[in-house]
Amino acid sequence: PLRLDCGASLFEFSKIPSLPSGGSALRVGRSSSLLPLPVRIRRLRHCSASPTRTHHHFRVSGARKQTNTTITMAAGSGSSNNFDEQLVLDLFDVEAVKFGTFTLKSGLTSPIYLDLRVIVSYPKLLDRVAKAMWDASTKEDADGTPPATDFQHMCGVPYTALPIATVMSMHHETSMVMRRKEVKDYGTKKAIEGAYKPDDVVLVVEDLVTSGMSVWETVEPLQHHKLAVKDVVVLIDRQQGGRAFLKSRGLVLHAALTITGILDVLVAHKKVTPEVQQSVLDFIAANQNTTGNKVAEAPPKWLAQSYGTRAKSAKCPAAANLLELMERKKTNLCASLDVTTSAELLKLAEEVGPQVCCVKTHCDVVSDWTEATGAELQRLAKAHDFVVFEDRKFADIGNTAALQYECGLHKISSWSDFVNAHITPGPFVIDALKGVKGAGACLLLAEMSSKGTVATGDAYVKSALDMADAHPDFVMGFIDQTPKNWKCAKDVDPGYVHMTPGISLASKGDKVGQQYTTPHMAIVDNGADVVIVGRGIYGASDAKSASAEYREAGWKAYEARLQM
Repeated sequence: PLRLDCGASLFEFSKIPSLPSGGSALRVGRSSSLLPLPVRIRRLRHCSASPTRTHHHFRVSGARKQTNTTITMAAGSGSSNNFDEQLVLDLFDVEAVKFGTFTLKSGLTSPIYLDLRVIVSYPKLLDRVAKAMWDASTKEDADGTPPATDFQHMCGVPYTALPIATVMSMHHETSMVMRRKEVKDYGTKKAIEGAYKPDDVVLVVEDLVTSGMSVWETVEPLQHHKLAVKDVVVLIDRQQGGRAFLKSRGLVLHAALTITGILDVLVAHKKVTPEVQQSVLDFIAANQNTTGNKVAEAPPKWLAQSYGTRAKSAKCPAAANLLELMERKKTNLCASLDVTTSAELLKLAEEVGPQVCCVKTHCDVVSDWTEATGAELQRLAKAHDFVVFEDRKFADIGNTAALQYECGLHKISSWSDFVNAHITPGPFVIDALKGVKGAGACLLLAEMSSKGTVATGDAYVKSALDMADAHPDFVMGFIDQTPKNWKCAKDVDPGYVHMTPGISLASKGDKVGQQYTTPHMAIVDNGADVVIVGRGIYGASDAKSASAEYREAGWKAYEARLQM
């Protein structure tokens, strides 16, 4: 029985069959006489509580009396919505719930991390999770939320929730449908797999909810296929606005556990300190999202740092030298001098030298190249304080690439400060180039500016980054297009230099597939450090004035980025 202190009277409660009028029915009697007196008990609110005692605020209505009071029930003493302490402790023991300092996908630093993917390695725990979520969806919640509307199917949000939904389906012989995260362009090409009829009701199953957007990404295609979704069940509600967002879309959220409840259990069992609990609560309060929009990801580190600051942390001497030069000379412009004679090349280098941090060459298109061409180019570089980049794009096996770098007509290693290479031959091409006498440094091609290029995509970029990280003293950075938007951007060392070709003062394209980007777009929107301009300079009637214009545009964009 439960005891209720209600003003001057003390009541004891015990269960009786439900009253015709509805509500939770208990038998109540004054403790002095224990005379039976049927009453209606209506829960007004569920209060935050310690894990071992559940506090509910009730309205007690009798024939001649109505009052508001608080009932404190020992856990398990008559509530059908008991907080599963052991489940919380088991999740903690397998490190599905972790505390510390974690960088989330959004870039935010969080004191708590929920890694529910690990549950699949513990069959008994997976089974208990499935049971807890089934109970959460089919029984009245502790806050009074009614059970989920009768449903014909369940759909797990891919991928972590799929095994949970499967176990729920098997235990309760309830049909499942499956949303494909990536719709195939062959076979049936279905987005929703399974046997279902229009207007069937689907319960969406997810491991946790933060903003609610991942849930909505599953709900939308279900609704598009004429399936009704009214309820969502999760193991953990992070209490960061997902419930409100889903409600705004007409969905009811059912949660087996909440972050605050988990914290209460772990503090009570001395698994975490009250200080850690408070830090998590502060984080949750400060990071609410009721719009469903994904939290803006933190920008990569290099965007907020000056070239000079980054030069100090650069592991490659050539990268440090270029970043220092850019800061000192106040220019992030590289002029690509794609002309076909030595005289044109050296004349342009003389004209644009005062405006640029770098001159880029294609020595193999210069018909009359000699050793004197390279020597004079280096003299001009020292006179005007710029570096020389030979855009050779090495892509052969290691031994051949090394010969191309050191030998032959051009003897590139004797006059260039750095070169570049494709990653397609693998990391041995870097080892080979690095071993050449007089080798400077190397940029890796992570992305290209030509239309239809296959040198793109997250996996390709990540391979380039991994190869660079394995050779930090020789790889100085990347030729790329959108480094700010890389999935791995937050992992990129600020000491790398990002150089972006295909720059024009007007965004456009040409007849042979080159796509152009403005200096502001490249530096502010995409995260470039150095803008590479070709035809906009060497094709101009006044290359000197054109280079000055591009220099100004590039540096203004850099200054604007630092102010963001």
